[in-house]
Amino acid sequence: MSDQEHEPPRDFASASASASSEADPDANLIARVGTRDAGAVRTLVMNKLPRLLAIATRMLGDRMEAEDVAQEAFMRIWKQAPHWRTGEAKFDTWLHRVALNLCYDRLRGRRETPAQTADALPEEADPAARPDEHMESRTRDERVRAALAALPVRQREALVLTYYQELSNAEAAGLMDITVDALESLLARARRTLRAQLAGEGAGKDRA
Repeated sequence: MSDQEHEPPRDFASASASASSEADPDANLIARVGTRDAGAVRTLVMNKLPRLLAIATRMLGDRMEAEDVAQEAFMRIWKQAPHWRTGEAKFDTWLHRVALNLCYDRLRGRRETPAQTADALPEEADPAARPDEHMESRTRDERVRAALAALPVRQREALVLTYYQELSNAEAAGLMDITVDALESLLARARRTLRAQLAGEGAGKDRA
């Protein structure tokens, strides 16, 4: 396994240094959360919960565990907000790192063998689609999620950040504390593995 496959360091300040020079759109909100402003807390949860759930669900493959991760992340926000210092890192960068570290903790706890359950299907079916289309879409999504869960953790993280969280390569590389070239290498390997696995499953289904 290459160095890029290893877990990122817990201290990610250097990874987010490039973000510190930019204005943080969450700075005022976090300051209000730090004063225990109930309205600010509700706004923060509304703004951040969907992305927290999305990243944790993709990393862990389990909706219930993702909800636990989101809850733990908000507890850390609650503790950190009164001490938050604007300019050291963007809040979103810090929050992504917290969520990813919580996911790594859980993956280590189950020896990096993510559960693949029905709870890992957060998207709702298109009500306009026919029942057979619902089933086909659900089956395809399950195959993609299973293939994603089987990737090495760092490859999975690279895909989750760039594809599902829609971060730029530079943002994702900074968050993972690697170079853009290293990120692109992880993405290339992840995509090759996914394509091969999905193609193999499709061929097996055809032969069945």
